[in-house]
Amino acid sequence: MDNKEDSYLMLSGLQHFKFCRRQWALIHIEQQWEENVKTIEGRHLHEKADQPFIREKRGERLIVRAMPVQSHQLKLNGICDVVEFVRDNEGIKLTGAEGLYKAYPVEYKRGKPKKGDEDVLQLVAQAICLEEMLLCSVEKGYFFYNEIKRRVEIPITDELRNKVIQMSEEMHHYYRKKYTPKVKTGPHCKNCSLQHICIPSLMVKRSVKSYIERKLKE
Repeated sequence: MDNKEDSYLMLSGLQHFKFCRRQWALIHIEQQWEENVKTIEGRHLHEKADQPFIREKRGERLIVRAMPVQSHQLKLNGICDVVEFVRDNEGIKLTGAEGLYKAYPVEYKRGKPKKGDEDVLQLVAQAICLEEMLLCSVEKGYFFYNEIKRRVEIPITDELRNKVIQMSEEMHHYYRKKYTPKVKTGPHCKNCSLQHICIPSLMVKRSVKSYIERKLKE
């Protein structure tokens, strides 16, 4: 397996990919981006969590913000908003800390829990990265949703791990081919930050090629 980091993709892309494969390709392959209210609010929320290299001690917890992570298995890298290391006799040793600790990724989201699992899959990918980097087991993670002002616990199951592995393989396949797929349009398009670039209304219309071919036959 090629482990060169320049072939790695952004871990955060899993969320885009699950929401809409075309959106992911426009952002991560074609390098296009357009902000809306949701992306701006989300960035401000992340800025509160993203204070690089800050390590804070709270009782039996060590809190690390903006922790870089990567996985050679997934060929993904990114940053965890927060990783909490909780003292536990079944945990691992951390440099510069007494005792043993278990790791739990914590993601900050602007809204409330979604019906889909796009957020969850991103969290699971972070857990896989932490396991690979720290040689430990991550059994759960958390979301803090700004709209409801509380945490939600997420078990890291084998089923979710397998979904992440499958999706990362599909992402790399598209990326190698530099392929931007067409997708089925729907109500979700109205909330997409790239709707004016993607122009979903054109997706359901006749292609330019077919239009020209029809005109030539007339």
